[in-house]
Amino acid sequence: MKKAECPKGLGVAMVTPFTQGNPYAIDYGATGRLVEHFHQTGVDFIVALGSTGEAATLSAEEQREFVRYVVAKNQGKLPLVVGKSGNNTAALVTELRSMDYTGIDFILSAVPAYNKPSARGMIAHFTAVAEASQRPVILYNVPGRTGVNMTAETTLALARECPNIVGIKEASGDLNQVAAILAARPGGFTVLSGDDSLTLAMMAMGAEGVISVIGNVLPLQFGVLVHAAGADLAKAANFNGKLTGLYEALFRHGNPAGVKAALWLQDFVANELRLPLVPIPQEFENTLKDILDLAIERTELL
Repeated sequence: MKKAECPKGLGVAMVTPFTQGNPYAIDYGATGRLVEHFHQTGVDFIVALGSTGEAATLSAEEQREFVRYVVAKNQGKLPLVVGKSGNNTAALVTELRSMDYTGIDFILSAVPAYNKPSARGMIAHFTAVAEASQRPVILYNVPGRTGVNMTAETTLALARECPNIVGIKEASGDLNQVAAILAARPGGFTVLSGDDSLTLAMMAMGAEGVISVIGNVLPLQFGVLVHAAGADLAKAANFNGKLTGLYEALFRHGNPAGVKAALWLQDFVANELRLPLVPIPQEFENTLKDILDLAIERTELL
């Protein structure tokens, strides 16, 4: 069976905005402004309910309402990927079988966290996920969060054996592993960077895009890099050099603390996170602003 076509280019792992002074209320006005901003700045697809979206702190009802709102605001203009992960396979399968897929184009599902499954366990888990989902599935390998790496061999086994698995967001940070996946992947299986700072390197190797954090803040500028990477590597490398300092700054105090602070500095969202996450230290706010302003200035000159 031919695989469905995975989204490519610049995908943004969007934050979930919370109300000023009340992080336990979602700010739907700010959510709508972000979606409209993505429409206007060359973003290729949207990812909701990822780790950047603090999905682990949202109730099931909040997740449903947030997705419904994003679907309504998106109006089908961009492909919509929704994160659905879990370390209880049976519960996740039940959720996938019963969820409303209206306006959703793909499911993004991470390696189960905390359990540290074996390769056989990962294959069995994602096979069940792929069979339960009514939409194509994008794998998400992020060992820094889950505690276990999904090897290239495991990824390739799933890519070959599960027609409903169409790609991977690869965030192991291991370029040798990325190269192994790219060298042996079956036709129609897409590799997306899960690390902004490695996007240029991965795309130069053959990856087709990124699910990005910095894309929340500078979608136009990072989009230039991503879209140039396949055709004008020198231009992409030039943009990458101008953004390197911002990559580091956004993650210095954790994600999404950095990106929410940067969006707050741009008047998009309140600087609110849900515990156990907290905002960046107040003394770092001016530093982040200077780094952000410099990145904007540098990229405007290119």
